[in-house]
Amino acid sequence: MSTSPESTLTVTRSRLAGEVTISGAKNSALRLLAASLLTEDDVSLYNYPAGILDAQVHVQMLEALGKTCAVDGDFIRIAEPSSLNQTLNWEGRSIRNTLLILGALTARFGRGAVPLPGGCKLGERKYDIHVMLLEALGATVSEEGDMLVAEAKDGHLTGADIHLPIRSTGATENSIICGTLARGTTRVWNPHIRPEILDLIDLLRKMGAKIEVRGQESIIIHGTDSLKGCDHTVIPDNVEAFTWLIGSAITGGDVLMHNFPFEHLEIPLIHLRESGVEVFRHGETAIVRGKEVYPVEISTGPYPGINSDMQPLFAVLGAVAQGETRIVDLRFPGRYGYADELAKMGVRHEVKDNLLRIHGGTPLHGADVTALDLRAGAALMLAGMIADGETTIHNAWQIERGYCGLMAKLAALSINASRQS
Repeated sequence: MSTSPESTLTVTRSRLAGEVTISGAKNSALRLLAASLLTEDDVSLYNYPAGILDAQVHVQMLEALGKTCAVDGDFIRIAEPSSLNQTLNWEGRSIRNTLLILGALTARFGRGAVPLPGGCKLGERKYDIHVMLLEALGATVSEEGDMLVAEAKDGHLTGADIHLPIRSTGATENSIICGTLARGTTRVWNPHIRPEILDLIDLLRKMGAKIEVRGQESIIIHGTDSLKGCDHTVIPDNVEAFTWLIGSAITGGDVLMHNFPFEHLEIPLIHLRESGVEVFRHGETAIVRGKEVYPVEISTGPYPGINSDMQPLFAVLGAVAQGETRIVDLRFPGRYGYADELAKMGVRHEVKDNLLRIHGGTPLHGADVTALDLRAGAALMLAGMIADGETTIHNAWQIERGYCGLMAKLAALSINASRQS
């Protein structure tokens, strides 16, 4: 799908029915790609979501640094045939994962430079906390034009205590990545422990890193001189799984999902079951049957709570339910811009003091809407499945940033959809 704002996805009323296999997690795969910069040896990933746009951008960034990336279906092998560049010269679309690239380069070479980070606009998402952790480990960080540059004293980061002011996923990941090759011991206080972080730690341990996890209290990383290559399987994408869950729920669907991450969705599944959705487990396969749904009241928070990425999808569930659904996003206050786009389709809502109220039960109609970010686009896509007429989503490339093989999966689930670039 083109990254042009003119790219569109058109959806008409549909009932989800069929089978789908959940792909590797976008939010894990990107971190694993960044971690591959910590070694000159080969790193191979299985269950790799090669079709995700952000993953493709990240691979191109690795290649710009000097890595070679061989992709075959859901497998990728990352190799380093010659010495790497320490500056990422990149003129394409930026993603926020450049901050982890900066951390990995600085940890390994003592210096790194990357474009200022991009990605979704979710309120105030600054990178001060990443600067703070790099400085805590002995690096000097500066902005030089449109580049963010870090340089470690004496060419090596030095282990230290890092006190995270909030449970930030990205800052936790960067602290771990930097600590693996730092001299001495790094202790990360108030980390965000979630499946993607544990997947990163699993990979790094296979590479030879020495990491202790002490729950939400702290993570201890004992620095080593070097890391080796390894083979690793990416965990399934829990937000993708949740998207098809909501889709089946609101359309009265009947969906079989393979490679389903039950352990990573315990709290969201409780809310879905309470709202009337039937979810059955058979090994690692989920059977989801939709019927009449009821309003929910949720607030987002650190894992195992509800991921902020899921709240736009809960909003669509609320639009179908009779009654009032209430949503509070404690992770990214004000992340409700998508509600104004849903309103073009007939969703009645109001926002006051970071509380989003969805007044459900009003029939929806197709409209021209715009995907403001990845999950906002997914919410609009789901709404289009229950709306009368055609829904055309502009800026639709945003959706494919997080859904591997999107069009093939929509077809497998009997969704009436087409895209134009």
